[in-house]
Amino acid sequence: MITINGGLKIEDFYRVVLKGESVAISENALNRVEESFNFLREFSKNKVIYGVNTGFGPMAQYKIEATQQIQLQYNLIRSHSSGSGNILPVDCVKAAMLARLNTLCLGKSGVHPSVIQLMVTLINKNITPIIYEHGGVGASGDLVQLAHLALVLIGEGEVIYKGERQTTQEVFQKENIKPIQVELREGIALMNGTSVMTGIGILNTIKTRNLLHRMVSGSSAINEIVKAYDDHLSLELNMSKKHTGQRQIAQLMREHLTDSGLTRKREHHLYNGISDDDVIEEKVQEYYSLRCVPQILGPVLDTLTNVEKILIEEVNSANDNPIVDVETHQVYHGGNFHGDYVSLEMDKLKIVVTKMSMLAERQLNYLLNSKLNDILPPFVNMGQLGLNFGMQGIQFTATSTTAENQMLSNPMYVHSIPNNNDNQDIVSMGANAALITKKVIENTFEIVAIEMITIVQAIDFLEARDQVSSKTRKLYDEIRTLVPVLKEDMVMYPFIQKVTELLSESEL
Repeated sequence: MITINGGLKIEDFYRVVLKGESVAISENALNRVEESFNFLREFSKNKVIYGVNTGFGPMAQYKIEATQQIQLQYNLIRSHSSGSGNILPVDCVKAAMLARLNTLCLGKSGVHPSVIQLMVTLINKNITPIIYEHGGVGASGDLVQLAHLALVLIGEGEVIYKGERQTTQEVFQKENIKPIQVELREGIALMNGTSVMTGIGILNTIKTRNLLHRMVSGSSAINEIVKAYDDHLSLELNMSKKHTGQRQIAQLMREHLTDSGLTRKREHHLYNGISDDDVIEEKVQEYYSLRCVPQILGPVLDTLTNVEKILIEEVNSANDNPIVDVETHQVYHGGNFHGDYVSLEMDKLKIVVTKMSMLAERQLNYLLNSKLNDILPPFVNMGQLGLNFGMQGIQFTATSTTAENQMLSNPMYVHSIPNNNDNQDIVSMGANAALITKKVIENTFEIVAIEMITIVQAIDFLEARDQVSSKTRKLYDEIRTLVPVLKEDMVMYPFIQKVTELLSESEL
């Protein structure tokens, strides 16, 4: 059980969204929400407050009479439930709900406590609103996507429940759930905010950290396969660079290879006397995709760590408009709903994930090209050369998917298009950025799956299963439970799918 009090961590998203733990609201948070609602109700009686007694956006100059203020909120929710495209996956929607719930619990939004209580019920009962990918520009937050969440809270729209798409009304009837009754500004408070882009973004960080772990394992295993010298991973070499990420990646690789029987010491081979031969048979240094892994994955780790920091700051912030401050007895109008922080971090994340996919593709190519590695048959073909094809077919998939990642890595952050009658004259496109990053991460898991299948093939060809490190042996055993030793040509796509699913099972 996760108790929400306005201070969520990455671990909380992992436990609630990916592991299905329940949530509860702390008494302090409930008191803050109720106090905020009561204050705003009194404060707004003789003042002009945006979204309470005015229209929205460029129509904020129009005053709304007291008798129409509740209808105003319903109109906003219904009119902006205008998403299109694919339905967001359940985990993304649940992450967005958790993020929105946490923000509202800060007591800066003036919503009625019934909103909080219903959102808790929906999360705990796994009733997930239908929200679409397309619609958010990330300026007044995720307006369109969050409107679909608000639509469910008022008892309309559709949900996913027990794996099926159903109307909200019929699910609420089955579960004896009552929709909220709009009291003041529940529509705009639910819709103004960055919770969809942030929720998806946090899931992206969890999956990227898992992906990075897999890349470290695969990179370590390849160094074993080629019997690389281990000084490029040495403490001394990597401590001579000041970057934390590089040092940590090198350390992780050293730990992975601790008990390897294949990696070599330079002093045992090249530092034991100068040969008189003009050509040195021993390879002096490995290709960059093997030797420079700490320098390549180090920036990935450092970037990921900073992205996590920014997203957790965002999810624990008040990010709607206006902001209700009970302590100062004031309501402040501004732009906390603007999603630039999230959009920029998502662009950074997708760039480094794409670089991981490029590294995996180059490592794969090294294993497949016998002229490069000089120890494996072409395409790690364990059948009859010419008649059989080995890993030739799956390389095309890895290459094309890497190319797609490179194209998708163009930044969304700088693709602002003014809209809303130019009221929103510069926008963040944060939800788009988060969703494209999600796609890049999914693509990269597929590429790494292909690389892993090839790694275990190489281990079998070299008959090195009993010489690799215990961690590589664990990786080998994981893959071999899903993929047999491939000597005869077989249909490959089921193996890619199975290994992709295995690798992408999120860990923390």
